[in-house]
Amino acid sequence: MINIITIEREYGCGGAEIARKTAERLGWKLWDELLTSEIARLSNCKQSEVKSREERVAPLYYRLFKSILRGSFEGSLNAYRLKLLDADSIQRITEQVVQKAAAEGNCVIVGRGSQHFLRDRSDTLRIFLYAPKEAKIRRLIAEGIGENEAEQAVDVVDSERAAFVEKYFHMEWPNRSLYHAMLNTAIGVENVINEVLSLKKAVDT
Repeated sequence: MINIITIEREYGCGGAEIARKTAERLGWKLWDELLTSEIARLSNCKQSEVKSREERVAPLYYRLFKSILRGSFEGSLNAYRLKLLDADSIQRITEQVVQKAAAEGNCVIVGRGSQHFLRDRSDTLRIFLYAPKEAKIRRLIAEGIGENEAEQAVDVVDSERAAFVEKYFHMEWPNRSLYHAMLNTAIGVENVINEVLSLKKAVDT
């Protein structure tokens, strides 16, 4: 019986909306912004600080700064907070939160490596969402993002996610063999949701 759906997505393809509406249709808990909020709470960090490091590798300048600071007296005084802001530490906390969400069941989890953390669970349906670049740009512009920013973001954010998956899971992104289905959101939000729910029903039976 499928009790968990993970939704990995390309940036701008509408993954957040699809996850939210899927959770609503099922009456399940949505772990998206809630996931970020819980990680922030456990990290004793602001939600914006966690969000800026989720699904990203810490930049080189930050890693160098951390290394230098940890070797100084001032660094030792701030080591606890520095550790919490580190991408590696956030990643470890993320796994804890995802596993807790999975243990509770009846949930839709968006990204954050959840498809990798839960890859061995038979009660988890793993979905990857994508779309043509032009469609993603149009969606982002409709959401109020400037055209130039949207064009850059669809490439930059996904390259960051690819680097994140390569570092922490040693896999190519997306790793096609990991997913039960890869769906093009250009077919429409409702059609994608219906496909996900039909697949869940098929697996359950």
